[in-house]
Amino acid sequence: MRIMRFVTPVALALALALTGGAVSVPALAKDKKASAPKLNVSPDVIKALQTAQEATGKQDFAAAKAALADADSKAKSNDDKYQIGALKLNTSIAAKDAALQSEALTQMLDSGKTPADQVGQFNAVAGEQALEAKNYDLAIQRAQAAAQAGYKPEAANVTLAQAYFGKAGTANPSAEPARGLNQQGLAALKAAIDASKAAGQQPPAQWYQIGVSRAAAAKLPEVTDWARQAYEAAPNGENLRTLVRLFQQANPSITNRENLDVLRLMAASGGLVVAGDFTEYAEMASKTGIYGEVKSAIDAGRAKGVLNASQGGDLYQGAVSRIAGDKSSLGAAEADARKAANGKIAAATADAYLGYGDYAKAAAMFELAKQKGGVDADEVNTRLGIAKTLAGDTASAKAAFQAVQGGARKSIAGLWLSYLASKGA
Repeated sequence: MRIMRFVTPVALALALALTGGAVSVPALAKDKKASAPKLNVSPDVIKALQTAQEATGKQDFAAAKAALADADSKAKSNDDKYQIGALKLNTSIAAKDAALQSEALTQMLDSGKTPADQVGQFNAVAGEQALEAKNYDLAIQRAQAAAQAGYKPEAANVTLAQAYFGKAGTANPSAEPARGLNQQGLAALKAAIDASKAAGQQPPAQWYQIGVSRAAAAKLPEVTDWARQAYEAAPNGENLRTLVRLFQQANPSITNRENLDVLRLMAASGGLVVAGDFTEYAEMASKTGIYGEVKSAIDAGRAKGVLNASQGGDLYQGAVSRIAGDKSSLGAAEADARKAANGKIAAATADAYLGYGDYAKAAAMFELAKQKGGVDADEVNTRLGIAKTLAGDTASAKAAFQAVQGGARKSIAGLWLSYLASKGA
């Protein structure tokens, strides 16, 4: 009797469409294809498989599955198991039966007869199917095997990451074993990102956001690195807001003046979103006596529709009542600053001008404060950089931020530099 070819190239190409690319055809011993395993299939198994193939050709999938089950019962060797799996794969495609397809791939892989050039691809598909079925342990096993075989690491590692995250779940993500599983998932996600870049591809921005979410939920220290990468991948106000809030959480002892400069960055980047963002900004400006900025922060929140007339009202009224007198004193303050022995009056005057949005005068006064000395140079350089940024002079802004030397101020300047870099500056 002539030995039949059970699995066609078209069928296998369809079976593996999920990961792309065609593969060679599993066949019996008489097939001469180089990558096909040489199989010695039992006669009883061949007979059952012929029955299954005929039933599949007639779209009688119930009969095909019955014949395949019969073949399974008669299997005596890994050669038998591999060929049964190959025909199950063919039948699963025709029947659009995902469960049967998963069973087929598992049977072929477990037989140890899968050709080396197909092991990675088969494992990748099996891993994705296991992930879809929420069989996370199997998905991890298959995705690891695909990655170890060198098959599309940018895809296999994503499956691996999702499987680790799925196994970790969302309950108590910072407690073991969930914390460790999240760490393994993040390591796999990083491997996928690195592989994508190595292949000349741009990893989706969502991957970084998932990294932020998982690292934050598991309370992992690398959350800031993920947030920075998320911002670099998608430099928008939302991602910068995340980075800023993480900085604030990590530095709870920063001063009100330092916090104000952080909130100014959120304002500049569009990262002020909820009512609390605007009222915090106004409060920090109020505590440091910058009345113009109190008013502008509340006005911005109201204009955006996130603050009502009463929210921040006390801060607003207190600032508005002082603005006229404050503005009228600035001319004399400038004159005093020029005559002063140190730069303290100049720095205070510059702060006021910055709060009123007069960036040119603010920058000039900050420069004078630096020249005269006797001031916190890191603060003055930070605020000079802010004035230059808001005035559109990015080159001078970068130079000012780069001059900030240490402490929390250096980190704040670094956040502003990241913002400038995202704008192509």
